[in-house]
Amino acid sequence: MALDNFIPEVWAARLLQNLHKSLVYGQAGVVNRDYEGDIANAGDTVRINSIGAVTIGTYTKNTDISAVETLTDSQATLLIDQQKYFNFQIDDVDRVQQQPKVMDGAMAEAAYGLADTADQYIAGLHSGVAAANIVGLGNDTTPVVPTATTTYEYMVQAGVLLSEANIPKANRWCVIPPWVHGLLLKDDRFVKAGTGTSDDVLRNGMVGRAAGFDIYESNNVPDTSGTKYKIMFGYPGAISFADQISSVEAYRPEKRFADAMKGLHVYGAKLVRNTGIAVATFNKS
Repeated sequence: MALDNFIPEVWAARLLQNLHKSLVYGQAGVVNRDYEGDIANAGDTVRINSIGAVTIGTYTKNTDISAVETLTDSQATLLIDQQKYFNFQIDDVDRVQQQPKVMDGAMAEAAYGLADTADQYIAGLHSGVAAANIVGLGNDTTPVVPTATTTYEYMVQAGVLLSEANIPKANRWCVIPPWVHGLLLKDDRFVKAGTGTSDDVLRNGMVGRAAGFDIYESNNVPDTSGTKYKIMFGYPGAISFADQISSVEAYRPEKRFADAMKGLHVYGAKLVRNTGIAVATFNKS
């Protein structure tokens, strides 16, 4: 009999909760997760509608206004095309000793591994940003080398690019590797800004706020062999992400005295507004 008192829905919910606690790029506040409840399996698609601009006219007293306007819209498709799994066993010897602790520990490790993989996938969406949103921030041909003084200034430049693209100032974020965080810690403009309120530090990987951005630290910032780090600056409406633990099963491996568990994590992410992300390309000095 596999795993005493095993209830798949309970373990799936616990796994998903632990997974979400480990996400940096994929957490609410960095990406849009409004479509979470619309998926169940790999291959599902989510239609994301956006409304076009509404014309604003000038009213003149005792004069007819323009004819009613028909709104235009556009639609993007979020495809749940990523499928990742885990498959581990707990030997009967360990199960007899302290099964709950072993299972919780194994599930936490599985959740972290799934989250790490999903975060790397989301971070890879940097390649789709609008060309105008890298101006002055370096590129693959001429990456910039930030210093303790200029790192903050590059953040300001990223903010300018987003503002010129009419991106809301509220809830802007950036994700940096540890070595860039180290540079910011040498700049009084960042240090004096503080590390946020007690509520802020509950957000995964958040290390502070400066230049209008909530700043997150992650080792999943894309790079090319330790060079050309892609620092993303954005707001939650730029990327949509949805995931689900679609299956969790317990079983007894035929040739082992052990309980085993396997699970499937499905997800998808899409850059739905390519002007909503700015990207800097950094090299270490």
